[in-house]
Amino acid sequence: MTAGLLAATFAVACTGGQDAPEPKGAGSGKNPPAPATALDDGQGDPGIGGDYVLFGQSAAFTGPARELGSAMRLGIEAAFHEANRDGGVHGRELRLKSLNDGYETGFAASNTQRLIEIEGVFALIGAVGTPTSRAASPLAQAAGVPFLAPFTGAEFLRGPTLDHVLNVRASYYQETEEMVARLTEDLGITRVAVLYQDDAFGLNGLEGVRLALERRGLEPVAASHYPRNTRAVKGASLRITAAGPEAVILIGAYNPVARAIELVRRELDPVFMTVSFVGSNVLAKALGPDGAGVYVTQVVPLPEDGNIPVVARYHRALVEYDPQAEPGFVSLEGYLAGRLAVAGLTACGPELSRACFLRTVRDSGTVDIDGMRLEFGPDDNQGSDAVFLTVIGTDGKYHGVDKLIGAKFGPD
Repeated sequence: MTAGLLAATFAVACTGGQDAPEPKGAGSGKNPPAPATALDDGQGDPGIGGDYVLFGQSAAFTGPARELGSAMRLGIEAAFHEANRDGGVHGRELRLKSLNDGYETGFAASNTQRLIEIEGVFALIGAVGTPTSRAASPLAQAAGVPFLAPFTGAEFLRGPTLDHVLNVRASYYQETEEMVARLTEDLGITRVAVLYQDDAFGLNGLEGVRLALERRGLEPVAASHYPRNTRAVKGASLRITAAGPEAVILIGAYNPVARAIELVRRELDPVFMTVSFVGSNVLAKALGPDGAGVYVTQVVPLPEDGNIPVVARYHRALVEYDPQAEPGFVSLEGYLAGRLAVAGLTACGPELSRACFLRTVRDSGTVDIDGMRLEFGPDDNQGSDAVFLTVIGTDGKYHGVDKLIGAKFGPD
């Protein structure tokens, strides 16, 4: 047995490498689960059967980031169910095998090896997180497996040499540039602090803020970190508070970010901003009435705005797959990931291969998903550059804003 297979087998025996819990809507016959093993059946690349294509996902389905993994999977499954309802893609049903990594790098790596070497997936889709994607992406590249739509804006996944990666979303550098632009240009704020998760995700966000401030002749007045997968943010929050910032940019997931906002607000009333990875909907719930006025940059449109064609179709797909599910930013991003997969499979034609899938998307120039245009190219593996600024209102909902001056905290 190879070292890779040993690692994958070990992961199955541990909590982080287990099959993900069944999603709502599963088991109804709408989108049958993948077989336990789906190895190459002689039709070319692994994961391609005569009547199916198998995708794999490693994400957090337990632990403090579990809502992110569950929502990302929900959106992908809704998009796949939509395609399967209409006969699949070129007669092939789309299937998703999800494994739980608990937002831990070791489990993400072993899950990825299992999905590639044992499950025999055609492609990986919807990985959740920067450190976990950093562990998984090189394994996918070495095996020639497409790494599609990871839920992260990290810079290391963006570059002309990464021909196995297809990003949907804008980068964290673009999100933090928008934050700093609005703080400095709209409010004249110069004292900005950063509270960040102590890993590749947090450091990437910190660097994005630092570079954006540097372009304006500024630097953070404080930068403090906390451990991943905990709510242990008290010490970091006290260090931020001691610096007396006018604004605090938070790079983390919903639980520690909500706790940090609560702690800092005991002493100060700065402008709070955080990036899309936070998990916007669960953050608003965690903050409750104290969420009003907290800003979040988004990389997808408002998921409640049914006037946007792609959002309206997402709503229909979500209701069909799981009538109890609530629309959200993360599941909308998952839906876009699933739709990109469908677009690539459709354009490639019946003679499907990994190389064809990647080449077709990259060479297409534009993938139009109901009016949301993803632009790719030979040296560009990121589809969207769009960043949307939102604020939590007194109604607990998100509202789009163009500038911080005069931003509404209440319902329209």
